[in-house]
Amino acid sequence: MPGCSGSGSWRQFCTGPRCRLGRAPVVELVETRWSSLCLGGRACRDPVVELVETRWSSLSRPGGRARRDPVVELVKIPSTRARPPGLDRRVSTAGAPAGLRSFAPACSSELNCGVTPRQRRVLIVAVLSSFVAFLDASIINVALPAIAREFGGDLALQQWVVDGYLLSLGALILVAGSLSDTYGRVRVLRVGLIWFGITSLACAVAPLGTLLVVARILQGMAAALLVPSSLALITSTFSGPAQGKAIGAWTGWTGIAGIAGPVLGGILVDTIGWRFIFAINVLPIVVTLIVLARIDERARTGPAARIDLVGAGLAVVGLGAPVFALIEQGRLGWGSPVVFAPLIVGVLALAAFLWWEARAPQPMMPLGLFRVRNFWVGNIATVGIYSALSLGFFIFSVYLQQVGGFSATAAGIAGVPATLMLLLFATLFGTLAGRYGPRRFMAIGPIIAGAGFLLLLAAVPPINVWLQVVPAIVLIGLGLAITVAPLTSAVLGSIRAEQAGIGSAINNAVARVAGLIAVALAGTIIGARLDVAGFQRVMVVVAVLMFAGGIVSWLGIRTPAVAALERDSP
Repeated sequence: MPGCSGSGSWRQFCTGPRCRLGRAPVVELVETRWSSLCLGGRACRDPVVELVETRWSSLSRPGGRARRDPVVELVKIPSTRARPPGLDRRVSTAGAPAGLRSFAPACSSELNCGVTPRQRRVLIVAVLSSFVAFLDASIINVALPAIAREFGGDLALQQWVVDGYLLSLGALILVAGSLSDTYGRVRVLRVGLIWFGITSLACAVAPLGTLLVVARILQGMAAALLVPSSLALITSTFSGPAQGKAIGAWTGWTGIAGIAGPVLGGILVDTIGWRFIFAINVLPIVVTLIVLARIDERARTGPAARIDLVGAGLAVVGLGAPVFALIEQGRLGWGSPVVFAPLIVGVLALAAFLWWEARAPQPMMPLGLFRVRNFWVGNIATVGIYSALSLGFFIFSVYLQQVGGFSATAAGIAGVPATLMLLLFATLFGTLAGRYGPRRFMAIGPIIAGAGFLLLLAAVPPINVWLQVVPAIVLIGLGLAITVAPLTSAVLGSIRAEQAGIGSAINNAVARVAGLIAVALAGTIIGARLDVAGFQRVMVVVAVLMFAGGIVSWLGIRTPAVAALERDSP
């Protein structure tokens, strides 16, 4: 028999009605990597799975006694060469404890066998679910002048329409991530989609500006259920390079939603009215629910958990009060009690939130995840990158209309080059990050995007779109295409699969909160009114934030091999 070595990832799952593991636990081989020892000039006929490490699970000790047959986990060892053809069906379980039955998949998703129908449906649902959530965070930008004209109001109303959505999304996304891990991604997605559809219709028929803001807050709560569950569904379904490619597709399409939103929104505003930017959500939601009905829940879920109501309340106050202060200070000034009192309350609430989360029996944000280097470094980079994106595109859309004299449609079309770059290259760079590691892409991408924002300094009236806008937007889109999938892979690849829901929620919460605060600070950076000088100040700030995200990534992100050792260490 030709010499072979390799590794796999063994996953224990329950077959009994109560998931009792006292007898002959079932073990599934969910991932296998083949080493070059299998390639002695011919295909290895009888590959051997090498047992690298054995761990005891508390579930394998019914009655308080340790079982003789341990639960096995095989540590993943990166392969150096591709698997020869024909090795996907013949897997030996040599070295595994007695009594364990193995199920070797005939075609692993990380091997070049193509995706299964279920994986294809999972990807469709994940992309569509997150697409509508991110679309409504960006499509609103070009509609803000029209909304202000109908309801009256200044920049503060426009900021609240944007930040009301981001506030509830950022504050509750952590609770939603825990719910996803506890009750299952499919179930949480179904509830979130129905809720999102109802609140979208509420936004479409809102008769007053205040009611529109309230509806946007409720819509953000629904989006909080969609974003972490959609990404966690991918990470629990795909593995290996296929996971990097799937995440690349997810980030690419969600990034497209963030930038294509102004295009679609502009067309709707100029043709049939701003209210249809919300009503249009019903169609993709119905399609997603139909596909979701054909997906069975296979992801492992944890025990039933209580919702961290104290943590959620402190998060809402800790985010909402400072945002209120930052938005209103442009009108009232820093010396007003209406401004500095909520700011102080918010800071105290955030401090109390961290104190509570460190002591809560079931925290909505497990602080222990931040001991993983790639996780906390990736989230710091997320702060810089996504605060820059939210602030940059918010001001860019309003500036083109109010200062440049563009129609809503023209302002939206100006962002099309960035959308095309994401569509063409996001999946490619997600795949490359899975092969070579995310560090270099996370460093280079934000630098390129930051340079694009600096090019927008030349966009002064009369604005020449082809010379002053398109080159800058192309650079921004290229930088984002290089960045978004590797960033997501670095953060989620640093934690265990069963933590994917809360890990995705934390990363998305960081991104939304960063954007929330950045938009709230817009008035402070711009001044009393948006003009050329204020726009240029914003572009400089955005570029600096992008550069900071790239530098942090270069200095802090570890290679996948080191990150995997840290993740799998007891």
